[in-house]
Amino acid sequence: MATQLYINGTFVDPIDGDAFPSVDPSTEAIFAQIGAAKSGDVDKAVHAARDAFDSGCWSNLTAKQRAEALRRVAAGIRARASELAALETKDNGKPLPESQWDIDDAAFCFEYYANLAEQKEAAGAIEVDLGDDQFDCRIWHEPVGVVAAITPWNFPMLMAVWKVAPALAAGCTIVLKPSELCSLTCVEMAKIIHEAGIPAGVFNLLTGFGPDAGAPLTEHPLVDKVAFTGSVATGKKVMQGASLGIRTVSLELGGKSPFIIFDDVDIEKAVEWALFGIFWNKGEVCSATSRILVERGIYSKFLDRLKEAAEAITIGPGECEGVKLGPIVSESQYKKILGFLERVSSSDARLVTGGARPEGFSNGFYLAPTIYADVSIDAEIWREEIFGPVVCVVPFDQEEEAIGLANDSPYGLAAAVMSDDLERCDRVAAKLRAGIIWINCSQPTFTQAPWGGYKSSGIGRELGEAGFNAYLETKQVTRFDHTEHWGWYLGSDNAPSDVGVK
Repeated sequence: MATQLYINGTFVDPIDGDAFPSVDPSTEAIFAQIGAAKSGDVDKAVHAARDAFDSGCWSNLTAKQRAEALRRVAAGIRARASELAALETKDNGKPLPESQWDIDDAAFCFEYYANLAEQKEAAGAIEVDLGDDQFDCRIWHEPVGVVAAITPWNFPMLMAVWKVAPALAAGCTIVLKPSELCSLTCVEMAKIIHEAGIPAGVFNLLTGFGPDAGAPLTEHPLVDKVAFTGSVATGKKVMQGASLGIRTVSLELGGKSPFIIFDDVDIEKAVEWALFGIFWNKGEVCSATSRILVERGIYSKFLDRLKEAAEAITIGPGECEGVKLGPIVSESQYKKILGFLERVSSSDARLVTGGARPEGFSNGFYLAPTIYADVSIDAEIWREEIFGPVVCVVPFDQEEEAIGLANDSPYGLAAAVMSDDLERCDRVAAKLRAGIIWINCSQPTFTQAPWGGYKSSGIGRELGEAGFNAYLETKQVTRFDHTEHWGWYLGSDNAPSDVGVK
């Protein structure tokens, strides 16, 4: 039996009854069927969200009332944390401790935005000094309206929550379309939201494929904002679809993040963070530091230790104890990565380790941790996002050279720098063209801090206060002192001369 959609407060089958399989990447076995939404289902969901927003059943509540509901959602996630983490691992393949971390973060994200909504409301309208006693001006922030959210498969529930929690906290209504590769924890989240008593139509879930459900969702005329996380290629299509109507678009796209390591560091610490930067979540991370630049003085020593440590990583099904590297999420992604590796074999890049299926795994989408050294900066694997456990390492001689190599990319999501000289770290961080900079670490992400990139890595920011503001419209309310007379047309000799009219 296939999973259902969640539309207007009810779990329903897709209009045409279609479904598609969910595959366990560790065994390649089908273990669930997912309901496949089409354009008719999209229209129903968007109309439900529109009606709910326009009715004010959610947006007219106080921030405290919305926050209480979001805290019930967080509590529901925490109550089912073990079950949700196990499901995430089975659906995505990531090691269970990583899934547990993600589910805990998802619950915290609801709590964080519940608190932030209350704080924002308590702060009230922003007063603006216009320099004219006849006028006062206030800035109001109001929910943007109906949100279309399309989310990826690498952090299935967490990436969805990054959009759902702030949108709901701001008073918006939302239609969520998760990736067809990993939908199951989002289906369970819909159940938790339903049980938390969120009004009908405020949250809606559509599972399905991009052309059938994602495209009509982004193009729907009743949508006020489109929030997308995924590839650059799909992000361009989302922008094109959203441009059919004038609406807000936020995009969190790909990356090819650099990691600059200077020769004054502790090699063990550098290797640990390098491993975490590329092999966490199997390298299926948009911000993965997949381009490592190492100062020449420690280049050989660093590579030797990185190879040794990578080869010691335990590979296997994510639910097995001690596993630190699970299978690639799907057959299509697995073949895409192998295609990169086949093409690089004809280049001058030196394969240090990995590059193929690890021994002892006859099925499942497994790839050994893969390291290439001495890679040309024009090489495909140096410039293009692979989205897997593949890292390139090159040497550098001067600080400015490293910065130039790091910035020489169409992407600008994240970057990292490692040195015991903190002044140098700050100096380099200031010159790196990316939205997230890590110093002496790589990949730690906090709900309280903004997330997003420069250049082809996207538009806008998620998380933190910026992630909340992304779901608000800004309204200026300017009031004239009604006890005064304006007198521009009606005969006053004191007509204003210093007030701008646009």
